[in-house]
Amino acid sequence: MPTFSADVYQNEFLPDGGTDVHAIVTVTCSGAGAVGQAGAGDAAELVIVDTSGSMDGENIAAARTAAAAALDQINDGVWFAVIAGSHEARLAYPYGRELGMVRMDDQTRAQAKAAVAGFAADGGTAMGTWLTLATRVLATVPSAVQRHAILLTDGINQHESPEQLSAAIEGARGRFQADCRGVGAAWEVAEVRRIATALLGTVDLIARPEDMAADFEGIMRTAMGRGVAEAALRVWAPQGAQVLFVRQVAPTVEDLTARRQEVNPLTGAYPTGAWGDESRDYHVAVRLPAKVVGQEQLAARVQLAVGDEVLAQGLVKALWSNDDTLTTRIDPAVAHYTGQAELAEVIQDGLAAKAAGDSDTATAKLGRAVQLAAETGNEEATTRLRKIVEIEDADTGTVRLRRSVDKLDEMALDTASTKTTRVKK
Repeated sequence: MPTFSADVYQNEFLPDGGTDVHAIVTVTCSGAGAVGQAGAGDAAELVIVDTSGSMDGENIAAARTAAAAALDQINDGVWFAVIAGSHEARLAYPYGRELGMVRMDDQTRAQAKAAVAGFAADGGTAMGTWLTLATRVLATVPSAVQRHAILLTDGINQHESPEQLSAAIEGARGRFQADCRGVGAAWEVAEVRRIATALLGTVDLIARPEDMAADFEGIMRTAMGRGVAEAALRVWAPQGAQVLFVRQVAPTVEDLTARRQEVNPLTGAYPTGAWGDESRDYHVAVRLPAKVVGQEQLAARVQLAVGDEVLAQGLVKALWSNDDTLTTRIDPAVAHYTGQAELAEVIQDGLAAKAAGDSDTATAKLGRAVQLAAETGNEEATTRLRKIVEIEDADTGTVRLRRSVDKLDEMALDTASTKTTRVKK
C-alpha cells in the first residue's frame, strides 16, 4: 500500500496590506510497488519508434537495439504494443490484427523483439499519426488504468500540418503519459517538448545513437516502478482568494496551472500522473484579500489524492504582522525554486532569440541564466551554458555569445533547462 506525506515550506508572515502567499509543498511517496500490482487495474506500455527515411543507418540500428532493451524491462502481465512511425503509423506488434495489445510473457517478448529487429527506415515524419494510433491502441484495453509510452524521433514533423499535430496531441491528452526522446541534432526541442508536456512526460536529447539503448532501458525501468497509476494535487483556497499558479518545481519545472479541474467551487485538482517511490516539489501561490495586523488565515490546503481518497495534506498559512524582520524574510525554498523556474524560462527564451538572429536579446537572456544558475547552485546548467556563452562575470550575468557553437550543445541546454536542483531544506 503506497504511503504519501506532504511538508510545507513558507514564510507565513505578511506585511500590513499584503496579499500574496507563496509556499513549497514537498510530496513524498513510498511503497508504490510495481505497475499493475495494486489490484486497481492493468498497466499498458507502448514503444513508439521513428522509422522514417532520415533514421537510415546507425540510428535505425540503434533503435532496434533500444526497443528490444525497453521490451526486456516490461514486467510480465503488462499489456504492450510497438508502433513504427513515419508519415503514417503502423502497428508493428502485435501483428496480424488491425488494433490490439497483448500481455507480456516470454513468448510475446520474443515475438516483439523479432518484429523490431526488422525495422527499416523509409518515408516521412508525421508524429500526429503516431499519437492518434497510440491513443486508439491503448483504448483497446479498457482495464488499463496506467498507460505509458516511449516516443523516439530524429526529425521534424514535416508531413502533416501544425493543426493536425495539435489535434492529435489534444486527442492523446489525459489518455496516456509519454516520455519523448530525440536522437541527433535534426529534431526540434520545442516541438517534442510540446508533446511531452501535454502528456505529463519528459523530453531529452540522445546525442549519440549508441546511448539509445541505456536511455530506453532506464525509462522503462522507471515506468515499471510507478505502482500508483494516477494521482492529483488538490488545492483548496478560501472564499475570495485566487490561486495564482501551481507549478511542479522539482525534479523538473512544469506549470500545472492551466490543467486545473474543478473538484468544487473552492478546490481545484491538478493531474500529476503516475508515481513511484519519489519526492516532488510544488510551488503554490495564492492571493488573499488583505487583512489587518494580527489576523491569521488558512491560505490553502494542499492535498495529494488518488481517486477520491486523500492520502496526504499540507496547510499553507498567512499571518499579518508589522514586524519587518518577519515579513521581509523570503523562505529559502521559495527563493530557490522561483529562481529555478525563471532559469528554465530565460534559457529557452535566450536560445529562441539566438536562433532568430537576435543577438542582443539572446545575450541578455542567457546572461540572466548564468546569473540565476550561479545563485541557485545549478552547476549542471552553468556547465552547459559555458558551451554557448563566454562568462565574464557570473554574479552580474555578463556574458558574450560564442561564435561557434555545436548544435547538440544548444539542444542539450534546451532539453535540460527544466531540470532543477533540489533545495537543501
